[in-house]
Amino acid sequence: MKTSEQILKYIEEHKEVSASELTSVFTISERAIFKQLAALYASGKLTKVGSPPKVFYKINIASENLENESTIPQEFRKIINDYFLNITPLGEYFEGTNGFSKWCRERKLNIITQAEKYVNLIQKINSVKRNGVLIATNKFETTFRQNYLTDVFFIDFYSIPQFGKTKLGQLLLYAKQSQDRARILKISTIVKPAIVKMIKQYKIDAIGYIPPTIKREVQFMKELEKGLNLPVPILKISKVKTDIVVPQKTLSKLEDRVINAKNTIIVEDKRTFKKVLLIDDAVGSGATLNETAKKVIGNKLAEKVYGCAITGSYKGYDVISEV
Repeated sequence: MKTSEQILKYIEEHKEVSASELTSVFTISERAIFKQLAALYASGKLTKVGSPPKVFYKINIASENLENESTIPQEFRKIINDYFLNITPLGEYFEGTNGFSKWCRERKLNIITQAEKYVNLIQKINSVKRNGVLIATNKFETTFRQNYLTDVFFIDFYSIPQFGKTKLGQLLLYAKQSQDRARILKISTIVKPAIVKMIKQYKIDAIGYIPPTIKREVQFMKELEKGLNLPVPILKISKVKTDIVVPQKTLSKLEDRVINAKNTIIVEDKRTFKKVLLIDDAVGSGATLNETAKKVIGNKLAEKVYGCAITGSYKGYDVISEV
């Protein structure tokens, strides 16, 4: 019996096992044990619980009788490797075909069928992009009585049908929840080329960052501003503190979101510009972005205002309540 098979049998019998326990049982080095565990884990035969130094391995029941990533047709691999990310409930990070195969195994789905569906959906989304971004202007024009934004762009959707949060959507969610500067910097690196292209194409001469509602030690938008480090003036925009903080994400009605944004967003700047680009992390209703643009235009600080969201809702204006 191969060593890998012996390890699987031992873990199956003992339910949850650490690497140190396996090292004491089998007559091979600790390095060899970790190599075996890494291979079994990557193939989906094992799952793990915890983080170093306390990590325990157990049999992945969902992997039985299901295909692994090697069964994904070659023509689907590039898109899956470029676009798919699976962050598990335990905080494990799996990208590309490895993450996709694990995602399918966990749900007991046929990997080839799902790969074809996923690739077709991504290709459909990419086909409506312009210069690598999604145009959401029409959504604003049909949602609000008056749209104050010349154009609105989503760098990606927050989530897509059946497959859930996109790669950028997941990175955004966990970067904000963990207040992890390194993750926010990674997002900055991903989105910067698209934003720089917008600045050049539309001759943007000032940037405005939509301010956060919830007070955190590490504020996503501030860190994003540092990470992007764009060579244009930054508009002074703030959010007024109220006795009871009511985040936009807690409001389900569009009218309530408009009222909230209208009465809490303040544009303090007195400078004048021709074209301003407002940047937000996630656009659900679009109320904050539109009301901020209204104030910029109303105060005669700019002739035109554009909006850019790192992620936006896929269908209509679904409330993005997680971020």
